Amino acid sequence: MLSTTSPAETIAELLTRAERPLTSFEFMPPRSEEDVYRLWRATDELVPLRPDFISVTYGANGSRRDRTLRCTQHMVASGLRTVGHLTAVSQSVAELEQTVSDYHDAGVDHILAIRGDMPGGAAEPWVARPDGLANATELVRLVKRVNPGACVGVGAFPDCHPASGDLDLDARIVAEKAEAGASFAITQLFFIPEHYTDLVARVRALGCGIPIIPGIMPITSFSQIRRFGELSGTDVPADLVARLSEVAEDRAAVREIGLEAAARLSCRLLDEGAPGLHYYTLNRSRATTELHAMVRDRRPGLWDR
Repeated sequence: MLSTTSPAETIAELLTRAERPLTSFEFMPPRSEEDVYRLWRATDELVPLRPDFISVTYGANGSRRDRTLRCTQHMVASGLRTVGHLTAVSQSVAELEQTVSDYHDAGVDHILAIRGDMPGGAAEPWVARPDGLANATELVRLVKRVNPGACVGVGAFPDCHPASGDLDLDARIVAEKAEAGASFAITQLFFIPEHYTDLVARVRALGCGIPIIPGIMPITSFSQIRRFGELSGTDVPADLVARLSEVAEDRAAVREIGLEAAARLSCRLLDEGAPGLHYYTLNRSRATTELHAMVRDRRPGLWDR
């Protein structure tokens, strides 16, 4: 068990104060040494936006962990509140415990604990390692056992999780993770606002008050539409697909429509009481910066409280 510390205000504490929506950015793991430095540049470019926290994921099956840890160390050194991702897939309990300790040693006491997907994606049946964990709830318990002072976040699914096929089950799992020690949740990306509000309502009906931050990513290329469905089962509204199909060969037009749709979704979610916006950046700062500027312009003063 690691000794507890008293760092700067945690995400849980920020959400409890709820003076304004939180802003956060997520990056993918670098595939090469060149990508490491590209990621560092992208995170540095977003520092002026004063995000409340920033994170970098593992690979889809827990790969590239060393580069992920290096990038989180750079984020900490940049003065950013940093969330380290942790996935249960393809890792033993001993390896998971070591990663929690490594994060703590690097100054990272915020962890997003997610089960993770098998190498074939979310639709591939989950198979736990004999010396590993069965699900994200067990992972939350492991993090809190190894580092009791950690502030733990978890995933949530506004669109039905491909493996469950049951929206009520998805909500119960969020509640179970909160009971295990999670302090906040971040959703998988989605495009239909009612799916988010329905998820929140189902979780609240279970007596669980965990803050659920919506995950946002604009469509900037037409090929993303198919990929969203294949990898995560994300529903893209038919009218949005139709508008994008009309300009599929015009990348600039696709990008404009995608950003506008994401801005409208973000504003709608804020109006519905979402506690913040978590931007999936795809390691590109420009689209994220433009989207956040659009949202701020349409909700002036919201971040100045």
